[in-house]
Amino acid sequence: MTKQIESSIVSYSAESGKIEGYLAKPGTGTPRPAIIAIHEIFGLDEHIKDVTNRIAAQGYVTLAPDLYSGSEALRSTLTKTNVAAVKEFMQMLPPGKMRDTAIVQQELAKQSEEKRASLQKVMSLLFGGLPKSQMTQDLVKAVDYLNSQAYVKKGAIGSVGFCFGGGMSINLACHARTAACVIFYGENPSPIDLLKNLNGPLLGLYGGDDIRINSNLDQLVRAIVEYKKDLEMRIYPGAPHAFFNDTSKATYRPDAARDSWDKMLRFFARTL
Repeated sequence: MTKQIESSIVSYSAESGKIEGYLAKPGTGTPRPAIIAIHEIFGLDEHIKDVTNRIAAQGYVTLAPDLYSGSEALRSTLTKTNVAAVKEFMQMLPPGKMRDTAIVQQELAKQSEEKRASLQKVMSLLFGGLPKSQMTQDLVKAVDYLNSQAYVKKGAIGSVGFCFGGGMSINLACHARTAACVIFYGENPSPIDLLKNLNGPLLGLYGGDDIRINSNLDQLVRAIVEYKKDLEMRIYPGAPHAFFNDTSKATYRPDAARDSWDKMLRFFARTL
């Protein structure tokens, strides 16, 4: 592990336009394997930057792209203020009820008309309106960007994503020549047959109480078996969705977070 890291804001050209990202890398001139860290639905925040720094401290060049930065429509709606307001609202909901339409509408009705309209606009984009196919291609360009850097070991690039980012991590691995993929409680690729194109081994880390995500894990396993891919999986009993995020008191589970972090590092050591 290296304690000295260098961090900066970088940009690269992609399908959506110019994508900005947070880059952290070991303070060494030796080319290192690289990892793309993909943010949660709430965007590139301080938590993901902290995760990026932690991974870089383990000796990996780590890039966290801001997938909302390339589109003016996304940038103008998914501002830090708007996203923070939605995040605060969602954290008020009972655990596991973020996608329960009836409960969400019930709580929205308690808000002022102006705030309700703003929340609904942002939430409709975050939960169903994001251009995921285009964002996947933006991530493919991130792989190209890293492969073009002298400080990156060519071809030794993996990805890890959380929640929304977990689904994007596996999407990326089905569309680019990556060497390893980690999913933290993310959705399966759609259609599931994309897994026939999966590049490199896959590590899936899930919370036992994450019913919505886990309800489709049987499809993931069947496809992995059918297409003869390399899969490791760990499900943490009693852990909810977002158990790794230490900024969320409601969902953070320290034991599961520590163990999953260790498994991720061992996985990347094996694959990269």
